[in-house]
Amino acid sequence: MIEVRLKHKWVEVYYRLRWCNGDITPVSTQIFRRTFGPWPELNYSGMRKRLFTPTTERVQSQDEGWLDLDRAASVEVTSEEKDYGIEAALVSGKTQGWRAANAGTQTIRLLFDQPQRLKRIALIFEETETERTQEFVLRWSPDGGRSFREIVRQQWNFSPSNTIREAEDYRVGISDVTVLELVIVPDISRGAARASLTSLRVS
Repeated sequence: MIEVRLKHKWVEVYYRLRWCNGDITPVSTQIFRRTFGPWPELNYSGMRKRLFTPTTERVQSQDEGWLDLDRAASVEVTSEEKDYGIEAALVSGKTQGWRAANAGTQTIRLLFDQPQRLKRIALIFEETETERTQEFVLRWSPDGGRSFREIVRQQWNFSPSNTIREAEDYRVGISDVTVLELVIVPDISRGAARASLTSLRVS
């Protein structure tokens, strides 16, 4: 019987071998100690760095959970300025947002290909030039737009020197949504302001 003990940096293995007619046959293997030291560090100009392999759980999409409106719905809008189309407010990765071509009340409608169960609706509006009070109404339809049910009606005061961004995040829990409609009154004093929308996301 031959006994062999091999040592690695972090592992010590004990082999028991049998010698028979010129052949070596393992009888048993036992790991005496298995400890893992720290990951090797790479030092560059005094900065300590480590290499690691990311796992699936650590890598999450920023837009995880949002409905892909580009595929799930068609959209109707009363007007849009050139280079500021409505898709810029609905599609992930767009940054310039939507802007109306005309002053006054504007309407945006999402017409879903299949009835949806919505749990969350997030809206972002921005105004950097004009002081105004905006009002919007968010409502939904279960029957293709023949009737509507109001979700929220909200006013917001924009002031370029103070408040330029409105962000709303609503938890709704509504089922069988066929149409989602957003009506924007950009200035309740009926000024010449044009409506805009930076982002609309639903899940």
